[in-house]
Amino acid sequence: MNTPLLDIRNLSTAFPIRRGVFSRTIGHVRAVNEVSLSIGHGETLGLVGESGCGKTTLARTLLLLEKAQAGTIQFDGIELTTASKNTIRGLRRRMQVVFQDPYESLNPRMTVMEIVTEGLLAHGRIRRRDMEETAANLLAETGLGSEMLHRYPHEFSGGQRQRISIARAIALKPDLILCDEAVSALDVSIQSQILNLLMDLRERHGLSYLFISHDLSVVRHIADRVAVMYLGRIVETGTAEAIMAQPRHPYTRALIAAIPKAGGPRRDKPLRLPGDVPSPANPPPGCPFHPRCPFAQDRCRRERPILAPCGNEPGEGTIRREVACLRKDEI
Repeated sequence: MNTPLLDIRNLSTAFPIRRGVFSRTIGHVRAVNEVSLSIGHGETLGLVGESGCGKTTLARTLLLLEKAQAGTIQFDGIELTTASKNTIRGLRRRMQVVFQDPYESLNPRMTVMEIVTEGLLAHGRIRRRDMEETAANLLAETGLGSEMLHRYPHEFSGGQRQRISIARAIALKPDLILCDEAVSALDVSIQSQILNLLMDLRERHGLSYLFISHDLSVVRHIADRVAVMYLGRIVETGTAEAIMAQPRHPYTRALIAAIPKAGGPRRDKPLRLPGDVPSPANPPPGCPFHPRCPFAQDRCRRERPILAPCGNEPGEGTIRREVACLRKDEI
């Protein structure tokens, strides 16, 4: 379908910095800064970047757990930032989330059956007498047996807990699932199992994913497109294949160069970034990446680049490649 399922335009989220006895606001932390993204029906968008760049805040804003300071969020043609409470309640079942930590995201006082059917009961989708059968079917879809229905979260491993979280997420038959570092807390062997499960469920139910991660090696296996985030802004977007093969932004190059490679010492010299990520409360002028960029020039310190098309890459079809770099055609 040509119309995206989720369409974000110039979205910004900021948190006030308060000081003094009267908690006077002296500034703002701009966690998400003028972000524009879209996710199509049945598409997986990978959102990558260092810890603290604003990925989770963006996800929480999309779920309306944080208030957007500016911009628009359209879900299936409905503007969420101005929608009524009744409209939002009806849409919540269509947007679900899988959290990062499987040890903290499940209520330790509830059985697995209660956890995976809680949303169905809250939205009036099943009756209590159908809980056991429904929960058993959901567990079967995620590779767990019905004998686990009456156990508690502490009786499971991290991978099993994340499967329970996924079963809870698909219970309401959503259109979009936000996976916030959904495999980062798991062993590598378990990560591949969970990724395969997510891809199988996408094909089976026509799901769309916003897959958030700091690890490009994980994102490349599941995402159709990738958006790279730095200091609250999107600095590059394109297909996963094209970005991994030919990154255009210096920050994306550094992320890819940091991926460990098997088979002995690497032949290419990794692009090292000096210094630390600047504070989002006091971002640098011009390009936010220029203090760490090895290709920065004087104009990079004065002019702020916008996310602009730089042509279609091979294999991308009609999907545009966009980069926020003043020197994207030179380096």
